[in-house]
Amino acid sequence: MTQAEKEQENGKEKEKEKEKEQRGVKRPIAPPVIPEPLQEQIQTNFIVVIHPGSRTLRIGRATDTLPVAVPHVIARRHKQTGQPRYEDQWLVREGLNKLDSNEQRQNGLKMVDQAIWSKKMSNGIRRTPVSAEQAKSYNRQVRPAVLDSSSRVKWSNTAYLPEHLVGEEALYVNPTDCYDVHWPIRGGQLNVHGSTGGSLTAVLADLEAIWSHVIQKQLEIPLKDLKYYRCILLVPDIYNRQHIKELVNMVLLNMGFSAIIVHQESVCATFGSGLSSGCVVDVGDQKTSLCCVEDGVSHRNSRLCLTYGGSDVTRCFFWLLQRAGFPYRECQLSNRMDGILLQQLKETFCHLDQDISGLQDHEFRSRFPESPALLYQVRLGDEKLQAPMALFYPTTFGIVGQKMTSLQHRSQGDSEDPHDEHYLLGTQSKQDQSSKASAERKSNPKPQGFEGELSSHVGDPSDRGGTAHSQDVELGHSQNDCLMGGAEMEEPPSALLFRKTAMTQFEGKALGLDKAILHSIDCCASDETKRKMYSSILVVGGGLLFHRAQEFLQHRILNKMPPSFRRVVESVEVITRPKDMDPRLISWKGGAVLACLDTTQEMWIHQREWQRFGVRMLRERAAFVW
Repeated sequence: MTQAEKEQENGKEKEKEKEKEQRGVKRPIAPPVIPEPLQEQIQTNFIVVIHPGSRTLRIGRATDTLPVAVPHVIARRHKQTGQPRYEDQWLVREGLNKLDSNEQRQNGLKMVDQAIWSKKMSNGIRRTPVSAEQAKSYNRQVRPAVLDSSSRVKWSNTAYLPEHLVGEEALYVNPTDCYDVHWPIRGGQLNVHGSTGGSLTAVLADLEAIWSHVIQKQLEIPLKDLKYYRCILLVPDIYNRQHIKELVNMVLLNMGFSAIIVHQESVCATFGSGLSSGCVVDVGDQKTSLCCVEDGVSHRNSRLCLTYGGSDVTRCFFWLLQRAGFPYRECQLSNRMDGILLQQLKETFCHLDQDISGLQDHEFRSRFPESPALLYQVRLGDEKLQAPMALFYPTTFGIVGQKMTSLQHRSQGDSEDPHDEHYLLGTQSKQDQSSKASAERKSNPKPQGFEGELSSHVGDPSDRGGTAHSQDVELGHSQNDCLMGGAEMEEPPSALLFRKTAMTQFEGKALGLDKAILHSIDCCASDETKRKMYSSILVVGGGLLFHRAQEFLQHRILNKMPPSFRRVVESVEVITRPKDMDPRLISWKGGAVLACLDTTQEMWIHQREWQRFGVRMLRERAAFVW
């Protein structure tokens, strides 16, 4: 036997002895480790980008030039005869019919009129205010002209008793039919409420039915083939963790997509517009969200959500039309068809051009199912400018007793995710205490035995503050810096109460759009970042699609920005149509761009991973701090 063979034999004998010694000893069970993301070539035509809005769903393949846009609404047939009919209201919201609502509207309108009068027109002359009474005397005498005995618009066909109708078909369901109408997203969040169809389960079922219908009918993808497709889901900047978790569960397990990426709307908006950094202002139908994005990262402290949007401007315009003697006297906010008409009138007539003054005559047509097509004449003055200016003076909306501003709050915790921010903050606190104790020991030497006991305790890997979790502790510190109330554990009760009271008072304020932008930028950490944000204010969404909106907003930002920045910022730039694109599509387009980036390989959450690890995958793979 050679020397090498002898050494090999000796090695085998030693291994057998070690195994014998270790028999009967219970080894600790290590938690399952999340595997590294797979690096594989992905075909972008097999990626579906979904951008769910309060009023409109935008969905399409990442390779599509434009997404499919459908009203984000569903009509569900009654399960029992005689069941009371229910319909989610679109233009009507809580807080409008309070005792102080009308007074608040009037006060807001006075501020709007003052702002209109104080700014001179481009020719240097001040505008002449136009009283609503001047238009009212004319509009009261107007009678509609019949264009056609039939409007050629029909109610949706429900003769074959479909279980549900989606999109335009749901919008045109006859109110006398036995269907409930639901808008599953309201104000950017899942529309969970206490009435019919308002449970979380029902809302998720509505979303699944709408998305599945559009994928099958409009994108022409059979639902059984979704196992070959991946999904990029755009979510609000200020998100509800429980809702996002349920949506991912629905997309991967119920609908059957093979993988998903969850990303924030604001970051995708910068991708879609080709900007590296900017203050993203997303004016939607029912909410306006603001966030400063730098190099693909959303600054958490700068996130702000105003609970008003385009539909509030529509409702304000209707109130102003009524003051001016609106000739379509049967118009009601609660009527679905009237709501569609009012939306069209706002988009057609309203503007932010202060050079347009005086009374102008306009005409509009009404085409409703089972009614003749009518032509109306209407005379309007400042109403067309006052309504969109309510975005800058939101008291004009007359909303009383409602939270008008939302901030990103601390997570309430999730039993499936033990290593959440609460754990990270706890470990950070212990680490700080250990550091303080060791510093005190160095400055005040103790007997050897005491020091040895203490050091052995600190070095115990079972201690959360120990070296075994040094990576988690470091991550906790970075999260702690950007969390609202990150230092709650060390705050005295009086300071904690004061801060929470201040936050509550801030959320009760109705910030104008320009002031909200200034607040969001001011929350950035450095002056350099603030300068970047002032020079790139990106406006997306469909709520500010008014003539001269870009110049109007830019003028107000310049006038109200802090003097210290006015001297150092080279130029304040407001971008409303980057690359001449429709601002309503920019976030979706950014999701499509995201699908093509190499860095997205690390962000995919696969179906099997989600089944095994659950919400932990969002903490591991999401491109934002979960």
